Amino acid sequence: MWFRPSQPVGAEFSSDKQVKQAIKSILGYKPGNIRLYHLAFLHKSATQETNSGIRINNERLEFLGDAILDAVAADYLFKTFPTRDEGFLTEMRSKIVSRAMLNKLAQKMGIDLLIQLDSSSSGAFRSCKGDAFEALIGAMYLDKGYDFTRKIILDRIIGRYFDMDDLVNQEVNFKSKIIEWTQREKKLARFNVVDEIGAGYKKQYIVELLIDNEPIARGQDHSIKGAEQNAAEKSWLKINTETIDL
Repeated sequence: MWFRPSQPVGAEFSSDKQVKQAIKSILGYKPGNIRLYHLAFLHKSATQETNSGIRINNERLEFLGDAILDAVAADYLFKTFPTRDEGFLTEMRSKIVSRAMLNKLAQKMGIDLLIQLDSSSSGAFRSCKGDAFEALIGAMYLDKGYDFTRKIILDRIIGRYFDMDDLVNQEVNFKSKIIEWTQREKKLARFNVVDEIGAGYKKQYIVELLIDNEPIARGQDHSIKGAEQNAAEKSWLKINTETIDL
């Protein structure tokens, strides 16, 4: 049974009509199952419960949307750069789907205005815009199918908001740099969640990066992805400024 939030949390609650109009304006189509889109904008800080006690937020849709976006971006890059190697394609995909990039896209497209979250803690969720972006992709996929979603991503997102020439020259994210470096050096990189602090939606993750089972640096963030990037950045600085016996 699909769940629809029944009351406002934080920002003013959006009606079915408002969400439909927003999706039409942002992505150019009329939603079918509007409950999916309400769910896509329900941040974990505003988690609600069904009558049966099931806790509902956009994290499952975010998981799904992340996979769909990765697949479409990989396919697009494979066909756009037929002579480039796997390392280049991996780097370019990382640039497109990075949390920082998705946060910016969500704001440019107006997705951030639709997010329902606990306003008392809104400043703590740096990734909530990108999370909602991915959840929206997941909702679109369930509502309209893969082919439709792929076309929207290519035409309304990648086609409008990405300049491939500029993207080639942009600095890649630090996690990708670490992975590329360890592959080149024939080493194994592994990110482990070693601790969690806080509780509920204020919880933060501590992630440790190990290279060939040697701990290099730790990162901390409200999301695992953010903590991984933080640990990777610290590690990349160490690798390039210090002598590390690996």
